[in-house]
Parts: sequence; structure tokens; C-alpha cells
Amino acid sequence: MGQKYSQPKLYPGDIVEFPRNKYVSHFGVYYGERDGVPYVAHLTSRDSDTKLELFGRALKSQVRLDPLDLLGKKYKVSNMLDDSFSPRDFHTIVKSSIDDIMGREMTFDILFHNSEHQATLFRYGVKKSQQIDKIYEHILPAWQKPFNDKKL
Repeated sequence: MGQKYSQPKLYPGDIVEFPRNKYVSHFGVYYGERDGVPYVAHLTSRDSDTKLELFGRALKSQVRLDPLDLLGKKYKVSNMLDDSFSPRDFHTIVKSSIDDIMGREMTFDILFHNSEHQATLFRYGVKKSQQIDKIYEHILPAWQKPFNDKKL
């Protein structure tokens, strides 16, 4: 997690994190090279007519396979759950999961199914977003008193 954004060596199945701003990143799974071009599988609503402004949801999203450079010049390997979950084998499980779901329409939801959730689901078989966990750490204490006072 303390790794700087640069251009590290990638291996198929690695989670790749692309910084978007000070607070959030976009995530994908390194798929490997095709004709010498590195590709990343990621959940996106790009090229969709659905806008994310609708309560953090984009109804017409999909997993796409895009060249690494299209997603960003700065990135890092972010296999953040390796200490908690065993990574699934890329060639026997992850690759076929990506191939099966690619292009299917699905809902992107900032809280429940974002690019980080999708990347961890591919790598570990578990949906997890540390970005959202951090947000909840700040929101939940603020809501605790009104909730306990039955004002929420």
C-alpha cells in the first residue's frame, strides 16, 4: 500500500491501481499482452449513455479490456488483500472469469460494485473496496448518535 505510483513490473492477475485524484483511484486486473501491448480488464461506464451522477450509479457499465496506457501513465500494483485471501490462479480461473463477463451489461455502483470491487472479485473471489471502507470509517461515527437517538 505504501508503494508510489510509477510503472512497476506487472504479472497477469495483478490488481492495477490508477490514481484519479487525491481521494479515489480506478482499479483493474492486468490481463497480459496482446501483440506486445499490455492490457487491463476493468469495470467502466465509459462510452455509455448512462451518467454516474445518478446517485453514484451507472446502469450500463461493463468489464472492458483496454490498453494499460489508456487508463493512465501512473499506476501501481495493489494486491492489497494478499495477506487476507489467496489470489486465484490467473490462467485457470481469473482469465476465464474475465473472458466470460467481458462486454456484459452490469450496474456500476460507487458503494457496492465499483472498479475496486470488480478487481478484487476477479483476483480473490471476494468483493472488497478499501476506498469505500475508508469512507464508511468517517461516515458511520457521524451517523451513530442520530441513529441511536432514532432520528435517522
